[in-house]
Amino acid sequence: MNAAIPLPLAEPQSVAQRKKREADKLAKRLRHQVGKAIADFGMIEDGDKVMVCLSGGKDSYAMLDVLLQLQKKAPVNFSITAVNLDQKQPDFPEHVLPEYLRSIGVDFHIIEQDTYSVVSRVIPEGKTMCSLCSRLRRGALYTYAEDHGYTKIALGHHRDDLVNTFFLNLFFHAKLSGMPPKLLSDDGKHVVIRPLAYVREADIEAYAEAKQFPIIPCNLCGSQENLQRAQVKKMLAQWEKDTPGRVETMSRALGDIRPSQLSDPNLFDFLSLGKRGDAALPDAHAWLASGETHATDTDDAA
Repeated sequence: MNAAIPLPLAEPQSVAQRKKREADKLAKRLRHQVGKAIADFGMIEDGDKVMVCLSGGKDSYAMLDVLLQLQKKAPVNFSITAVNLDQKQPDFPEHVLPEYLRSIGVDFHIIEQDTYSVVSRVIPEGKTMCSLCSRLRRGALYTYAEDHGYTKIALGHHRDDLVNTFFLNLFFHAKLSGMPPKLLSDDGKHVVIRPLAYVREADIEAYAEAKQFPIIPCNLCGSQENLQRAQVKKMLAQWEKDTPGRVETMSRALGDIRPSQLSDPNLFDFLSLGKRGDAALPDAHAWLASGETHATDTDDAA
């Protein structure tokens, strides 16, 4: 009896094929997460003019790329315009963004405003520039959006940014607040959306690498050390290393708020909880005055 002829072994999958498959899976995951955020928070509706704020960083590149993909099959019609604010930072490569945006055929506009000189003049050397820089940048973008009739302003903050901001406010500003996926500006004129609200920063980094976005580093504030936000980010990174999945758990917690389990009487009616009768409850002044009286009596007795 003839011996069976062994079948040839399958050739190992090439590195390029494996990377492509992983990149396709990642792109699908990002489209799903961005689409879900848009639906969960009603970020985009029919007829919207969406101004996508493009900084030249990985986050805004990824946001623009995924929104353009979703736009092709979206259940509503909306337009996209990429807008960049050229803050006149030294050695800023002005050609990079226009060349990239033309290559992908997207409508875009570059706003030129020298906020760099303002920030450099006002903020003492060694102090963090982020706060003033952010206010000036926001003002320029809001003004442009109002002048040109954009109905939504899309920013590239991701899931980790939202969690980071929550702890930043908790530790340094003593308040439970964060960076919502959708908000109305203080003047009521602008609706700001964050389509990457469900997306991990690590996934954005991998996506940016796979897509080879022409990243432009921020030399104004990105190089500053010892920022409060950087401290919180470092803490969260260590937590995630010690307990993988912790940041995702905290991200989900931001969407599951229980006012009765916190301590804000403006969000929950603690005064009526378990109250007997209709008589008005004494206020804090009455209780404090009572405490002071008892303290005086005790001192006299002593």
